[in-house]
Amino acid sequence: MTPTNTLPIGVVINPTSGKGKGAAAGAEVLKQLAEAGQATLNLSGANAEVALAAARHAVTAGEISALLVVGGDGAVHLGVNACAGSLVPLGIVAAGTGNDAALTLGLPLNDPIAATAAALAALSNPHTVDLIAGSSEHGQFHAFCTVSAGFDALVNRRANRMRWPRGPIRYQIAMVLELLSFRGISYRNVINGQARDIEAMLCAVANAPSFGGGMLIAPHAQVNDGQLDLFVVHKIPRLELLKVFPKVFTGAHVTHPSVEFVPGTRFTLNSGALPAYADGEFVGNSPIDVWIAPQALRVLAPAG
Repeated sequence: MTPTNTLPIGVVINPTSGKGKGAAAGAEVLKQLAEAGQATLNLSGANAEVALAAARHAVTAGEISALLVVGGDGAVHLGVNACAGSLVPLGIVAAGTGNDAALTLGLPLNDPIAATAAALAALSNPHTVDLIAGSSEHGQFHAFCTVSAGFDALVNRRANRMRWPRGPIRYQIAMVLELLSFRGISYRNVINGQARDIEAMLCAVANAPSFGGGMLIAPHAQVNDGQLDLFVVHKIPRLELLKVFPKVFTGAHVTHPSVEFVPGTRFTLNSGALPAYADGEFVGNSPIDVWIAPQALRVLAPAG
């Protein structure tokens, strides 16, 4: 394919994503772009913070025509926070163990050749999607899929600290271990300006259907409908939660009497200083404010 732009495409590669497959995927992406005659600017850094700073500079300085991230949802989170609110579109080469953003956008999974081709094909016609904007004591951020502060956030924290096993099963083991001492959370939330106390196992704000590597937390959610959904699992016995939680992989949890969805455009999650995660990345401790950022991101993906 002949590139339609003169500026290079910025590329950020997470070499450790997908059980270490990110480096090979990144090399394939750079090869495909070179063969297409597309100039690139490699913005990968020694760590995520360095790469984010480089990507943000390239975006704000007008040095790149698009940003292409290679990795899982962590890489997407980086790209979202570099490109949000700008005219620079974000492309995704899904090469992680969790690829919820790519899944939502209908992009190829673990196929760097097809994903690169999809990004190049969309260069001339990117489309826009909504994001979650948020604020914590660590500052402001954006998220593509979800922001959570509850049982799932505790599981996420434990899973991130585990060195073994690797892959999605680590999350499931962390869930069982966390459940042994979990007693529920007293939330003091604010929903669309109205205070509401909730005794719950978890509360999460969703912009997209899935998180955590394919768990359909909010199957009806759309990234272009101008609203968010507060997902609540009200307080239930631990054994019942253990039965319900795995059902999010199929979306079958939505009919359980403990599950509630509240549509809205602005929420405060206050779970008493528990950690909060956005797309699986730690963004600070509760309380955390989140709101809809309509049409805040241009993406290199098929329309619709």
